[in-house]
Amino acid sequence: MRTDAATPPARVRPPRTRRRTHTACAAAFLLAVTALPASAAAAASDTTHVDGRLPSGATYMMDVPAHWNGTVLLFSHGYVSGPDNPAQDAADDATKALLLRDGYALIGSSYATTGWAVADAVPDQIDTLSAFTERFGAASRTVAWGRSYGGLVTTAIAERHPDRIDGSISLCGLVHGGVANWNNTLDPVFAIKTLLAPDSDVPLVNIADQTAADDAVSTLTSVVDSAQTTAEGRARIALAAALHNIPGWNQPTQTRPAAADWDAQQANQYEAVQGLLRTVAFNRRREAEVRAGGNMSWNTGVDYARLLGESSVRKEVTELYKKAGLSLRADLAALNRAPRISADPAAVAWMSSTSSFTGKLAKPQLSVHTIGDALVPVQTESALKRAVTAAGSAPLLRQAYTDNAGHCTFSPAEKLSALHTLEDRLTTGRWVGTDPESLNSRATKADPTTPTRYVPYRPTPYLRPYDLAHPADGR
Repeated sequence: MRTDAATPPARVRPPRTRRRTHTACAAAFLLAVTALPASAAAAASDTTHVDGRLPSGATYMMDVPAHWNGTVLLFSHGYVSGPDNPAQDAADDATKALLLRDGYALIGSSYATTGWAVADAVPDQIDTLSAFTERFGAASRTVAWGRSYGGLVTTAIAERHPDRIDGSISLCGLVHGGVANWNNTLDPVFAIKTLLAPDSDVPLVNIADQTAADDAVSTLTSVVDSAQTTAEGRARIALAAALHNIPGWNQPTQTRPAAADWDAQQANQYEAVQGLLRTVAFNRRREAEVRAGGNMSWNTGVDYARLLGESSVRKEVTELYKKAGLSLRADLAALNRAPRISADPAAVAWMSSTSSFTGKLAKPQLSVHTIGDALVPVQTESALKRAVTAAGSAPLLRQAYTDNAGHCTFSPAEKLSALHTLEDRLTTGRWVGTDPESLNSRATKADPTTPTRYVPYRPTPYLRPYDLAHPADGR
Protein backbone atom coordinates (compact mmCIF):
# COMPACT_ATOMS: atom_id res chain seq x y z
CA MET A 1 0.00 0.00 0.00
CA ARG A 2 1.35 3.45 -0.90
CA THR A 3 1.50 6.39 1.46
CA ASP A 4 1.27 9.98 0.28
CA ALA A 5 3.52 12.74 1.49
CA ALA A 6 4.87 16.25 1.36
CA THR A 7 7.41 17.27 -1.28
CA PRO A 8 9.85 14.38 -1.47
CA PRO A 9 13.63 14.50 -1.71
CA ALA A 10 14.76 15.23 -5.27
CA ARG A 11 16.17 11.75 -5.84
CA VAL A 12 12.90 10.03 -4.91
CA ARG A 13 10.17 9.67 -7.51
CA PRO A 14 7.26 11.92 -6.47
CA PRO A 15 4.05 10.20 -5.43
CA ARG A 16 0.88 10.76 -7.38
CA THR A 17 -0.77 12.69 -4.56
CA ARG A 18 0.60 14.64 -1.64
CA ARG A 19 -0.34 15.64 1.86
CA ARG A 20 1.52 17.11 4.85
CA THR A 21 2.56 14.71 7.63
CA HIS A 22 3.31 16.23 11.06
CA THR A 23 5.65 14.57 13.56
CA ALA A 24 7.34 15.30 16.87
CA CYS A 25 9.79 17.38 14.84
CA ALA A 26 6.87 19.18 13.18
CA ALA A 27 7.32 19.53 9.43
CA ALA A 28 10.97 18.48 9.47
CA PHE A 29 10.14 14.93 8.45
CA LEU A 30 9.26 14.74 4.76
CA LEU A 31 7.60 11.55 3.57
CA ALA A 32 7.56 10.05 0.09
CA VAL A 33 6.78 6.80 -1.65
CA THR A 34 8.84 4.36 -3.69
CA ALA A 35 8.14 0.90 -4.99
CA LEU A 36 9.04 -2.09 -2.87
CA PRO A 37 11.69 -4.52 -4.10
CA ALA A 38 10.00 -7.28 -6.06
CA SER A 39 10.76 -10.03 -3.55
CA ALA A 40 9.40 -8.05 -0.62
CA ALA A 41 6.36 -6.90 -2.58
CA ALA A 42 5.56 -10.47 -3.49
CA ALA A 43 5.77 -11.50 0.18
CA ALA A 44 3.57 -8.69 1.49
CA SER A 45 1.60 -6.74 -1.09
CA ASP A 46 -0.40 -5.15 1.73
CA THR A 47 2.66 -3.52 3.27
CA THR A 48 2.65 0.22 3.97
CA HIS A 49 5.92 1.67 2.68
CA VAL A 50 7.13 5.11 3.76
CA ASP A 51 10.22 7.04 2.73
CA GLY A 52 11.22 10.20 4.57
CA ARG A 53 13.91 12.68 5.44
CA LEU A 54 15.23 13.58 8.89
CA PRO A 55 16.30 17.07 10.00
CA SER A 56 19.95 15.91 9.66
CA GLY A 57 19.41 15.31 5.95
CA ALA A 58 19.46 11.53 6.31
CA THR A 59 16.69 9.64 4.58
CA TYR A 60 14.77 6.78 6.14
CA MET A 61 12.44 4.04 5.07
CA MET A 62 9.73 2.05 6.80
CA ASP A 63 7.84 -1.08 5.79
CA VAL A 64 4.90 -2.04 7.97
CA PRO A 65 2.75 -5.05 7.08
CA ALA A 66 -1.00 -4.85 7.58
CA HIS A 67 -0.70 -7.79 9.99
CA TRP A 68 2.02 -6.07 12.05
CA ASN A 69 2.92 -8.27 15.01
CA GLY A 70 3.89 -5.31 17.22
CA THR A 71 7.66 -5.72 16.89
CA VAL A 72 9.75 -3.13 15.05
CA LEU A 73 13.24 -3.98 13.80
CA LEU A 74 15.62 -1.01 13.60
CA PHE A 75 18.24 -1.93 11.00
CA SER A 76 21.70 -0.32 10.83
CA HIS A 77 23.43 -0.82 7.49
CA GLY A 78 27.13 -1.39 6.85
CA TYR A 79 29.87 0.94 5.68
CA VAL A 80 28.94 3.02 2.62
CA SER A 81 31.27 5.25 0.62
CA GLY A 82 30.60 7.50 -2.34
CA PRO A 83 27.60 9.66 -3.17
CA ASP A 84 25.00 6.88 -3.32
CA ASN A 85 23.62 6.57 0.20
CA PRO A 86 20.16 5.02 0.25
CA ALA A 87 18.23 4.23 3.40
CA GLN A 88 18.01 0.53 4.24
CA ASP A 89 15.66 -1.31 6.59
CA ALA A 90 16.81 -4.91 6.15
CA ALA A 91 19.99 -6.84 5.42
CA ASP A 92 18.78 -8.12 2.02
CA ASP A 93 15.60 -8.57 0.01
CA ALA A 94 15.20 -12.28 0.77
CA THR A 95 15.39 -11.73 4.54
CA LYS A 96 13.15 -8.68 4.22
CA ALA A 97 10.45 -10.69 2.49
CA LEU A 98 10.47 -13.33 5.23
CA LEU A 99 10.31 -10.73 8.00
CA LEU A 100 7.38 -8.94 6.36
CA ARG A 101 5.67 -12.28 5.85
CA ASP A 102 5.95 -12.87 9.58
CA GLY A 103 4.53 -9.47 10.49
CA TYR A 104 7.60 -7.46 11.55
CA ALA A 105 7.78 -3.73 10.93
CA LEU A 106 11.10 -2.75 9.36
CA ILE A 107 12.78 0.65 9.64
CA GLY A 108 16.21 2.17 9.04
CA SER A 109 18.00 5.33 7.91
CA SER A 110 20.76 6.15 5.44
CA TYR A 111 22.80 8.14 8.04
CA ALA A 112 23.43 11.79 7.24
CA THR A 113 26.91 11.08 5.90
CA THR A 114 28.78 8.15 4.41
CA GLY A 115 31.99 6.61 5.67
CA TRP A 116 32.89 6.25 9.36
CA ALA A 117 29.64 7.96 10.26
CA VAL A 118 28.79 6.57 13.70
CA ALA A 119 28.46 10.07 15.17
CA ASP A 120 25.66 10.68 12.65
CA ALA A 121 24.32 7.15 12.45
CA VAL A 122 23.30 6.68 16.08
CA PRO A 123 21.16 9.85 16.39
CA ASP A 124 19.72 9.29 12.90
CA GLN A 125 18.63 5.79 13.85
CA ILE A 126 17.06 7.00 17.08
CA ASP A 127 15.26 9.77 15.19
CA THR A 128 13.99 7.20 12.70
CA LEU A 129 12.56 5.21 15.58
CA SER A 130 10.86 8.37 16.88
CA ALA A 131 9.39 9.07 13.44
CA PHE A 132 8.04 5.53 13.29
CA THR A 133 6.40 5.83 16.70
CA GLU A 134 4.81 9.15 15.76
CA ARG A 135 3.34 7.71 12.58
CA PHE A 136 2.42 4.14 13.55
CA GLY A 137 2.27 4.19 17.34
CA ALA A 138 4.49 2.61 19.97
CA ALA A 139 5.78 -0.88 19.27
CA SER A 140 5.30 -3.60 21.84
CA ARG A 141 8.92 -4.59 21.25
CA THR A 142 11.87 -2.88 19.57
CA VAL A 143 14.95 -4.77 18.40
CA ALA A 144 18.03 -3.01 17.02
CA TRP A 145 20.02 -5.06 14.52
CA GLY A 146 22.81 -4.38 12.07
CA ARG A 147 25.46 -5.95 9.88
CA SER A 148 29.19 -5.24 9.60
CA TYR A 149 29.79 -1.55 10.41
CA GLY A 150 26.09 -1.52 11.26
CA GLY A 151 26.90 -3.98 14.03
CA LEU A 152 29.10 -1.26 15.55
CA VAL A 153 26.23 1.23 15.20
CA THR A 154 23.83 -1.27 16.76
CA THR A 155 26.13 -1.93 19.71
CA ALA A 156 26.54 1.82 20.22
CA ILE A 157 22.74 2.15 20.30
CA ALA A 158 22.56 -0.72 22.79
CA GLU A 159 25.03 0.98 25.14
CA ARG A 160 23.86 4.59 24.74
CA HIS A 161 20.10 4.26 24.26
CA PRO A 162 18.97 1.11 26.11
CA ASP A 163 15.74 2.88 27.03
CA ARG A 164 14.72 2.93 23.36
CA ILE A 165 15.17 -0.79 22.60
CA ASP A 166 14.43 -4.15 24.18
CA GLY A 167 17.40 -6.02 22.73
CA SER A 168 19.94 -6.06 19.91
CA ILE A 169 21.57 -8.30 17.33
CA SER A 170 24.99 -7.72 15.77
CA LEU A 171 25.77 -9.63 12.58
CA CYS A 172 29.51 -9.85 11.74
CA GLY A 173 29.87 -6.55 13.55
CA LEU A 174 32.85 -4.39 14.41
CA VAL A 175 32.10 -5.15 18.04
CA HIS A 176 35.73 -4.53 19.06
CA GLY A 177 35.15 -0.81 18.53
CA GLY A 178 36.85 1.86 16.47
CA VAL A 179 40.17 2.21 18.30
CA ALA A 180 40.88 -1.51 18.24
CA ASN A 181 39.72 -1.76 14.63
CA TRP A 182 42.15 0.82 13.30
CA ASN A 183 45.04 -0.50 15.38
CA ASN A 184 44.46 -4.02 14.10
CA THR A 185 44.22 -2.70 10.54
CA LEU A 186 47.59 -1.03 10.94
CA ASP A 187 49.47 -4.22 11.87
CA PRO A 188 49.32 -6.13 8.55
CA VAL A 189 50.29 -3.14 6.41
CA PHE A 190 53.09 -2.31 8.83
CA ALA A 191 54.42 -5.85 8.33
CA ILE A 192 54.08 -5.63 4.54
CA LYS A 193 55.96 -2.36 4.33
CA THR A 194 58.66 -3.40 6.81
CA LEU A 195 59.36 -6.84 5.35
CA LEU A 196 58.52 -6.44 1.66
CA ALA A 197 59.10 -2.74 0.95
CA PRO A 198 61.53 -1.46 3.59
CA ASP A 199 62.79 1.39 1.40
CA SER A 200 59.31 2.60 0.46
CA ASP A 201 58.06 5.98 1.63
CA VAL A 202 54.41 4.85 1.59
CA PRO A 203 52.57 6.59 4.47
CA LEU A 204 50.63 4.11 6.60
CA VAL A 205 48.84 6.82 8.59
CA ASN A 206 48.16 10.54 8.17
CA ILE A 207 47.09 9.96 4.56
CA ALA A 208 47.26 13.45 3.04
CA ASP A 209 44.60 13.16 0.34
CA GLN A 210 42.96 10.79 -2.12
CA THR A 211 45.96 10.87 -4.42
CA ALA A 212 48.21 9.75 -1.56
CA ALA A 213 45.76 6.96 -0.72
CA ASP A 214 45.61 5.80 -4.34
CA ASP A 215 49.41 5.87 -4.64
CA ALA A 216 49.81 3.85 -1.46
CA VAL A 217 47.32 1.25 -2.67
CA SER A 218 49.09 1.00 -6.03
CA THR A 219 52.56 0.69 -4.52
CA LEU A 220 51.84 -1.90 -1.84
CA THR A 221 49.48 -3.92 -4.03
CA SER A 222 52.25 -4.20 -6.60
CA VAL A 223 54.71 -5.22 -3.86
CA VAL A 224 52.37 -7.93 -2.60
CA ASP A 225 51.65 -9.21 -6.11
CA SER A 226 55.36 -9.55 -6.77
CA ALA A 227 56.00 -11.22 -3.41
CA GLN A 228 53.32 -13.81 -4.10
CA THR A 229 55.50 -15.26 -6.87
CA THR A 230 58.20 -16.46 -4.45
CA ALA A 231 58.19 -18.80 -1.46
CA GLU A 232 59.80 -16.12 0.70
CA GLY A 233 57.25 -13.55 -0.30
CA ARG A 234 54.34 -15.91 0.31
CA ALA A 235 55.59 -16.66 3.81
CA ARG A 236 55.80 -12.95 4.62
CA ILE A 237 52.32 -12.29 3.23
CA ALA A 238 51.07 -15.07 5.49
CA LEU A 239 52.75 -13.38 8.47
CA ALA A 240 51.07 -10.08 7.62
CA ALA A 241 47.74 -11.88 7.28
CA ALA A 242 48.24 -13.58 10.64
CA LEU A 243 48.58 -10.20 12.37
CA HIS A 244 45.01 -9.46 11.24
CA ASN A 245 43.78 -13.02 11.96
CA ILE A 246 42.84 -13.47 8.29
CA PRO A 247 41.69 -17.09 7.93
CA GLY A 248 42.84 -19.45 5.20
CA TRP A 249 39.27 -19.85 3.97
CA ASN A 250 37.56 -16.47 3.68
CA GLN A 251 35.35 -16.37 0.57
CA PRO A 252 32.38 -18.55 -0.42
CA THR A 253 33.93 -18.93 -3.88
CA GLN A 254 37.05 -20.55 -2.44
CA THR A 255 37.41 -24.28 -2.00
CA ARG A 256 37.90 -24.97 1.67
CA PRO A 257 41.54 -26.07 2.12
CA ALA A 258 42.54 -29.11 4.14
CA ALA A 259 43.73 -28.37 7.64
CA ALA A 260 47.40 -28.75 6.70
CA ASP A 261 47.24 -27.39 3.15
CA TRP A 262 49.31 -24.34 3.95
CA ASP A 263 49.81 -23.30 0.34
CA ALA A 264 46.10 -23.21 -0.41
CA GLN A 265 45.39 -21.33 2.78
CA GLN A 266 48.05 -18.76 1.96
CA ALA A 267 46.68 -18.29 -1.56
CA ASN A 268 43.30 -17.47 -0.05
CA GLN A 269 44.88 -15.06 2.43
CA TYR A 270 46.69 -13.33 -0.43
CA GLU A 271 43.33 -12.48 -2.00
CA ALA A 272 42.14 -11.04 1.31
CA VAL A 273 45.31 -8.99 1.79
CA GLN A 274 44.80 -7.50 -1.66
CA GLY A 275 41.27 -6.52 -0.66
CA LEU A 276 42.46 -5.05 2.63
CA LEU A 277 44.95 -2.84 0.82
CA ARG A 278 42.42 -1.66 -1.77
CA THR A 279 39.66 -0.72 0.64
CA VAL A 280 40.29 -0.37 4.35
CA ALA A 281 44.03 0.21 4.80
CA PHE A 282 44.22 3.53 2.95
CA ASN A 283 40.92 4.74 1.48
CA ARG A 284 38.71 4.09 4.49
CA ARG A 285 41.53 5.02 6.86
CA ARG A 286 41.89 8.40 5.16
CA GLU A 287 38.18 9.10 5.53
CA ALA A 288 38.26 8.11 9.21
CA GLU A 289 41.34 10.24 9.84
CA VAL A 290 39.59 13.28 8.38
CA ARG A 291 36.72 12.76 10.82
CA ALA A 292 39.01 12.10 13.77
CA GLY A 293 41.22 15.05 12.96
CA GLY A 294 44.38 12.96 12.73
CA ASN A 295 45.82 9.49 13.14
CA MET A 296 43.96 7.32 15.67
CA SER A 297 46.30 4.29 15.48
CA TRP A 298 49.59 3.31 17.04
CA ASN A 299 51.89 0.32 17.37
CA THR A 300 54.29 1.71 19.95
CA GLY A 301 54.94 -0.96 22.54
CA VAL A 302 53.51 -3.77 20.42
CA ASP A 303 55.42 -7.08 20.48
CA TYR A 304 54.77 -8.68 17.10
CA ALA A 305 56.22 -12.01 18.21
CA ARG A 306 53.58 -12.11 20.92
CA LEU A 307 50.83 -11.19 18.49
CA LEU A 308 51.83 -13.99 16.14
CA GLY A 309 51.93 -16.40 19.06
CA GLU A 310 48.24 -15.66 19.74
CA SER A 311 47.15 -15.66 16.08
CA SER A 312 44.68 -18.26 14.85
CA VAL A 313 46.95 -19.06 11.86
CA ARG A 314 50.38 -19.07 13.51
CA LYS A 315 51.00 -22.75 12.57
CA GLU A 316 50.59 -21.96 8.89
CA VAL A 317 53.09 -19.09 9.15
CA THR A 318 55.61 -21.32 10.90
CA GLU A 319 55.33 -24.02 8.25
CA LEU A 320 55.59 -21.61 5.31
CA TYR A 321 58.69 -19.99 6.79
CA LYS A 322 60.27 -23.43 7.16
CA LYS A 323 59.39 -24.28 3.57
CA ALA A 324 60.89 -21.01 2.31
CA GLY A 325 64.07 -21.43 4.35
CA LEU A 326 63.48 -18.11 6.09
CA SER A 327 64.08 -17.22 9.72
CA LEU A 328 60.76 -16.30 11.29
CA ARG A 329 62.61 -15.13 14.38
CA ALA A 330 64.67 -12.71 12.30
CA ASP A 331 61.59 -11.25 10.58
CA LEU A 332 59.78 -10.80 13.89
CA ALA A 333 62.85 -9.09 15.28
CA ALA A 334 62.87 -6.80 12.24
CA LEU A 335 59.25 -5.87 12.92
CA ASN A 336 60.02 -5.17 16.56
CA ARG A 337 63.04 -3.01 15.64
CA ALA A 338 61.29 -0.99 12.97
CA PRO A 339 60.40 2.64 13.73
CA ARG A 340 56.99 2.73 15.36
CA ILE A 341 53.90 4.79 14.72
CA SER A 342 52.38 7.01 17.39
CA ALA A 343 48.83 8.30 17.39
CA ASP A 344 47.42 11.79 17.73
CA PRO A 345 45.91 11.86 21.25
CA ALA A 346 43.00 14.05 20.14
CA ALA A 347 42.17 11.67 17.28
CA VAL A 348 42.29 8.70 19.66
CA ALA A 349 40.00 10.54 22.05
CA TRP A 350 37.51 11.27 19.24
CA MET A 351 37.52 7.67 18.02
CA SER A 352 37.11 6.41 21.60
CA SER A 353 34.22 8.72 22.41
CA THR A 354 32.30 8.04 19.20
CA SER A 355 33.19 4.48 18.25
CA SER A 356 34.37 2.41 21.21
CA PHE A 357 32.47 0.47 23.84
CA THR A 358 32.42 0.15 27.60
CA GLY A 359 30.93 -3.35 27.57
CA LYS A 360 28.08 -2.15 29.79
CA LEU A 361 24.92 -3.71 28.40
CA ALA A 362 21.52 -2.97 29.90
CA LYS A 363 19.49 -5.11 27.48
CA PRO A 364 20.20 -8.55 25.94
CA GLN A 365 22.43 -8.74 22.89
CA LEU A 366 23.08 -11.66 20.54
CA SER A 367 26.24 -11.31 18.46
CA VAL A 368 26.66 -13.64 15.47
CA HIS A 369 29.73 -14.11 13.27
CA THR A 370 30.92 -16.23 10.36
CA ILE A 371 34.12 -18.10 11.23
CA GLY A 372 35.73 -17.37 7.83
CA ASP A 373 35.61 -13.57 7.88
CA ALA A 374 38.72 -11.76 6.61
CA LEU A 375 37.39 -8.19 6.73
CA VAL A 376 36.13 -8.27 10.33
CA PRO A 377 37.78 -11.41 11.75
CA VAL A 378 35.76 -13.56 14.11
CA GLN A 379 38.25 -12.76 16.89
CA THR A 380 36.48 -9.42 17.34
CA GLU A 381 33.93 -11.45 19.30
CA SER A 382 36.65 -12.24 21.85
CA ALA A 383 37.18 -8.52 22.34
CA LEU A 384 33.46 -7.95 22.88
CA LYS A 385 33.19 -10.81 25.38
CA ARG A 386 36.20 -9.53 27.30
CA ALA A 387 34.76 -6.03 27.56
CA VAL A 388 31.26 -7.20 28.51
CA THR A 389 32.61 -9.60 31.11
CA ALA A 390 34.83 -6.92 32.65
CA ALA A 391 31.81 -4.60 32.84
CA GLY A 392 29.73 -7.24 34.65
CA SER A 393 27.24 -7.58 31.79
CA ALA A 394 28.10 -11.13 30.68
CA PRO A 395 24.63 -12.59 31.46
CA LEU A 396 23.13 -10.24 28.86
CA LEU A 397 25.43 -11.34 26.02
CA ARG A 398 25.36 -14.49 23.92
CA GLN A 399 27.52 -15.20 20.87
CA ALA A 400 26.96 -17.67 18.04
CA TYR A 401 28.97 -18.75 15.01
CA THR A 402 28.22 -20.07 11.55
CA ASP A 403 30.55 -22.35 9.61
CA ASN A 404 30.86 -20.41 6.40
CA ALA A 405 33.39 -18.17 4.69
CA GLY A 406 33.08 -14.50 3.85
CA HIS A 407 31.94 -11.32 5.54
CA CYS A 408 28.29 -11.34 6.59
CA THR A 409 27.46 -14.34 4.40
CA PHE A 410 24.56 -15.46 6.57
CA SER A 411 21.56 -17.12 5.01
CA PRO A 412 18.10 -15.65 5.61
CA ALA A 413 17.35 -18.69 7.76
CA GLU A 414 20.34 -18.02 9.98
CA LYS A 415 19.35 -14.38 10.45
CA LEU A 416 15.78 -15.24 11.38
CA SER A 417 17.06 -17.86 13.80
CA ALA A 418 19.12 -15.19 15.56
CA LEU A 419 16.07 -12.94 15.80
CA HIS A 420 13.85 -15.69 17.20
CA THR A 421 16.52 -16.66 19.73
CA LEU A 422 16.71 -13.09 21.00
CA GLU A 423 12.92 -12.90 21.10
CA ASP A 424 12.81 -16.01 23.27
CA ARG A 425 15.24 -14.30 25.65
CA LEU A 426 13.05 -11.21 25.78
CA THR A 427 9.91 -13.25 26.37
CA THR A 428 11.21 -15.68 28.98
CA GLY A 429 13.82 -13.52 30.69
CA ARG A 430 16.51 -16.15 30.11
CA TRP A 431 18.58 -17.40 27.21
CA VAL A 432 16.93 -20.49 25.73
CA GLY A 433 18.45 -22.64 23.00
CA THR A 434 21.59 -20.72 22.12
CA ASP A 435 23.39 -23.97 21.27
CA PRO A 436 24.04 -24.71 17.56
CA GLU A 437 21.48 -27.50 17.37
CA SER A 438 18.69 -25.24 18.62
CA LEU A 439 19.79 -22.37 16.42
CA ASN A 440 19.80 -24.61 13.36
CA SER A 441 16.38 -25.99 14.27
CA ARG A 442 14.94 -22.48 14.49
CA ALA A 443 16.61 -21.58 11.22
CA THR A 444 15.12 -24.54 9.38
CA LYS A 445 11.65 -23.74 10.69
CA ALA A 446 11.98 -20.10 9.66
CA ASP A 447 13.19 -20.85 6.13
CA PRO A 448 13.83 -24.45 5.03
CA THR A 449 15.14 -23.31 1.63
CA THR A 450 18.46 -21.75 2.75
CA PRO A 451 21.48 -23.12 4.65
CA THR A 452 21.68 -23.58 8.42
CA ARG A 453 25.32 -23.73 9.57
CA TYR A 454 25.55 -22.84 13.26
CA VAL A 455 28.44 -24.72 14.89
CA PRO A 456 30.21 -24.89 18.26
CA TYR A 457 33.12 -22.48 18.07
CA ARG A 458 35.42 -20.50 20.32
CA PRO A 459 37.50 -17.78 18.67
CA THR A 460 41.10 -17.23 19.63
CA PRO A 461 41.92 -13.99 21.46
CA TYR A 462 41.66 -10.69 19.67
CA LEU A 463 45.24 -9.63 19.00
CA ARG A 464 45.05 -6.14 20.46
CA PRO A 465 42.64 -6.54 23.40
CA TYR A 466 44.21 -3.88 25.56
CA ASP A 467 43.12 -1.27 22.99
CA LEU A 468 39.65 -1.50 24.47
CA ALA A 469 40.93 0.49 27.43
CA HIS A 470 40.69 3.51 25.08
CA PRO A 471 43.91 5.28 26.14
CA ALA A 472 43.69 8.96 25.30
CA ASP A 473 47.44 9.49 25.31
CA GLY A 474 47.88 7.85 21.90
CA ARG A 475 50.80 5.84 23.25
